[in-house]
Amino acid sequence: MTTLYVTHAACLNHDTGEWHPERADRLRAIEHALSTKTFQHLHRDEAPLATMEQIGRVHPESYIASINAKRPAHGRIAIDGGDTVMSPGSWDAVMRACGAGIYAVDEVMSGRATNAFCAVRPPGHHAEPARAMGFCIFNGIAAAALHARAVHGAERIAVVDFDVHHGNGTQAVFWFDPDLLYASTHQMPLFPGSGASNERGDHGNIVNAPLRSGADSAAFRSAVESVILPAVERHKPDLLLVSAGFDAHYADPLASLELTEEDFAWVTTKLIESAARHCNGRLVSILEGGYDLGALGRSAAAHVQALMEYY
Repeated sequence: MTTLYVTHAACLNHDTGEWHPERADRLRAIEHALSTKTFQHLHRDEAPLATMEQIGRVHPESYIASINAKRPAHGRIAIDGGDTVMSPGSWDAVMRACGAGIYAVDEVMSGRATNAFCAVRPPGHHAEPARAMGFCIFNGIAAAALHARAVHGAERIAVVDFDVHHGNGTQAVFWFDPDLLYASTHQMPLFPGSGASNERGDHGNIVNAPLRSGADSAAFRSAVESVILPAVERHKPDLLLVSAGFDAHYADPLASLELTEEDFAWVTTKLIESAARHCNGRLVSILEGGYDLGALGRSAAAHVQALMEYY
């Protein structure tokens, strides 16, 4: 078995504009970082298109139809007041982005891969069931979780999110379901304004560990070890999913945490160890944020290398 890397060239065609932080060069930076000899044995696959049924487990049909109808023939349009953009290539990009996580779940749950990283865009963890926001259109990690349940019989699923921005969309999808755990570290206060530690979900299945501006490696690692990992241990998931945002890096322009690529390698190893204890190592990671290209490439490489070292 091996680590699977899933991406698709269609994700480059989601045109947000030259100066938008969530731009195609993000994936190019990751591809460049993974082009070295270290990653020569990384198994690489193309993401399929997600189906309407798969997206429909998270988003109502009316919302999906409204997004489809907004696809511009040319140029770009804003769909949430400014920062979430659609271009002619955005529909295929977001369907591939969601399809990547779903395909990775299939491969990991079947045992054909040990774990997986999906380098796709647009990101998804801010997308609520009927609302696009924060660069996100459809919630890919939620779609992957509900696919694992519907198709593979995974009863208890955990999502750990270490993006610097709180994943309000994933939290909203999981809020009422005791078998779905959402556990997040993030900077607060910061967009989108959610993620306080007293946001617990209907069954205590939401766990937030907010970090203050300027928090460093020690604060992050303490939050992971004292709050996030114990929550995963209690949940005993059949599958562990990771919203892998690398914008908590000290070089990132959109926030002000002080993490390094070594912190991302460390947290990845900790999550792998938890997955090994509870779900035979089954872990699927999906790219969320990360907007300094150099830091993103190095951090994603550290993350993937830690995944590869497990098996």
